[in-house]
Parts: sequence; C-alpha cells; structure tokens
Amino acid sequence: MRKPVILITGANGEIGHGLIEHLHNPDEHSVVALDLKPIDERLQAMCQACIGGDILDDFLMGRLVSEYEIHAIYHLAALLSTRAEYTPETAHSVNVEGTLKLIKLAVEQARWHGHRVKFLFPSSIAAYGLPDVETKARAGRVKETDWNFPQTMYGCNKLYCEHLGRYYTYHYRQLAAEQTRSGVDFRAIRFPGLISAVTMPSGGTSDYAPEMIHAAAKGLPYACFVGPEARIPFMAMPDGIKALLALAAAPEEKLSQRVYNVGAFSPTAAEIRSLVCEAFPKADITFNPDRARARIIDSWPADVNDDPARRDWGWQPDYDAGRAFREYLVPTISRYYREAARG
Repeated sequence: MRKPVILITGANGEIGHGLIEHLHNPDEHSVVALDLKPIDERLQAMCQACIGGDILDDFLMGRLVSEYEIHAIYHLAALLSTRAEYTPETAHSVNVEGTLKLIKLAVEQARWHGHRVKFLFPSSIAAYGLPDVETKARAGRVKETDWNFPQTMYGCNKLYCEHLGRYYTYHYRQLAAEQTRSGVDFRAIRFPGLISAVTMPSGGTSDYAPEMIHAAAKGLPYACFVGPEARIPFMAMPDGIKALLALAAAPEEKLSQRVYNVGAFSPTAAEIRSLVCEAFPKADITFNPDRARARIIDSWPADVNDDPARRDWGWQPDYDAGRAFREYLVPTISRYYREAARG
C-alpha cells in the first residue's frame, strides 16, 4: 500500500518551506512539494517528491491522482494582490480555477482511499472591503462575516474560494438522487499582512513594512507608498506557519466555522517607521503615498476579530510588534546584508 502523503502547492515560498520542515515525518506520512520553481535543495531530502508544474495543468492533476494517496492539501500557490491588479483574468485562472482543480482532486482522493481530505487554504484580509477611512475607523475589530466587499481581484478570488470550500464541505451535490459528502474538510485562515525576514519584499500591497526594514538595513532612503496614519493588521511569518498547523491539527468537531481570522499586531505606518528607526537610527524613511495603492490599504480593516480562532483551536500569536521587529525581523535582515557585504 502507498504511504499517505501531504501535498503542498506553492511549496517554494517561505510558508511552504516552514510547512515542509514541520510536516516532514517519515514514520507517519510523506510530503509531496509542488511549485513552478525548483524546490530548495536543502528541503528536497525531506520530500517524497518535488514536482515542477502548474496547478492549471490537467495532466499534472491526473498524475497526482494516479500516483499518490493524498490525505491533506496545503494550497499555497496563488497570484498575489499587486500583480493580480495588472492581470486580473490570469489571476482568476490561477487563484480560482487552480483552487477548484485541487478541490476536485481532494474529492477524487477521498473517494479512492475512503478518508476525508483536509484542505488548508490561506485566505487574506483582502477579502474585506470598507468604503472609506471613516467607516474603517468605526468598524474596529472586523469579524469574518463583516464587510465582505473586496476591492481587488485577489480579494474577490480569495472570498469566492472560501465559498467554494464551504460548498464542497457542506453542500456538495445537494440535489443529487444519492447524496454523498464530497470528502473535503476545508479550513481557511484570513491572514493579515505577513512580514518575512527571509524572503525579499516583491511589491505586494502590504509590503511597505518589510520594505522599510530592507531599505534601512541597506542604508538607502525609502518613501513609503501609504500615509503615516494607514493601519492594517500584520503578523510575523513564523506565526503564520504556526496558525496553519494549529488549524490543521484541530479536531473537526471543535470548528464552529470554516474561515477564521487570525491577528497579532496592528500598527500604523508611522509606528512601523518608529520601530525601524529605533533599530536603525540613521534610517531615512519618508511618506509619499501612492493614491491607488493607499486606497486599497484603506479598504482593509484596521484590525480583525479573531475570537473564534482563539476559542475553537487555541490561536495565540508568539510575536507582538516589538518582539517581531527586535527578535525576528531586524536581526535576521541585518545579518543577511552583513553577510552579503562580506561576499
């Protein structure tokens, strides 16, 4: 019999790296890593297979069905928010059609091996859309069911995929003569802005926070593309990985919903600047808002209500803003540039 495997799509990103390190357990299951780019050599030995390919490739989906007994899917592959605004139709194909193909893969796998397939899905605060900063200020800590009016293609994609997951979990083929459950156990987290000390910021909508740190560490000036009063929730990357693993481990009977907010800290851009300048006193950080990008940030909540996650599966972040900057972000990023300078 084939050993059960965990499939991780988009595995070459930092969340994928962290998941591979935590989930690698040869005695219980193996990891199959899927990404467009080659998987980091250091992690290849931790995986049963490392597959290069596109989640939209039907041949690849057929190969996964025929070769592996998949018991859990961590679907990280996506076209992110800023790029999605330039190519919205491509974003829809990757983010929605790709997700649907993987949910269908989960259905087929559950039918074949007779066990429910956990489907872990990283959603986003981009699923929210508040109309103006005055409403945002009044809204306070936003719940999962509030203000679901996304203003970006990425947010629309994430919100729709949440509904797809809920449908396949609870309502699959509900009018069929013989009603059967899909076998999909869908679980999603609406992540805030994730700040990584390892991966480089790539122009994402919430990347002004790590961009400040990287510019200061390199001794370069930085003009922030949002105003000093802009506020959204953020989270250190290790807490993002921790949250996915905790939700995956939660007993299904403990889950009161399928989509959960998680929070950690919610500073203004000015407060982020202060934390960076505390670590780099010579940092030259100014504010020069880009109206279009700042408007997107203003449509996202200033904070989220994550009480259900804390109640249902014990969510608790390890990093507040001070610890995230002082113990994780600043030391790691500073060390990277010191080592780069030494060649």
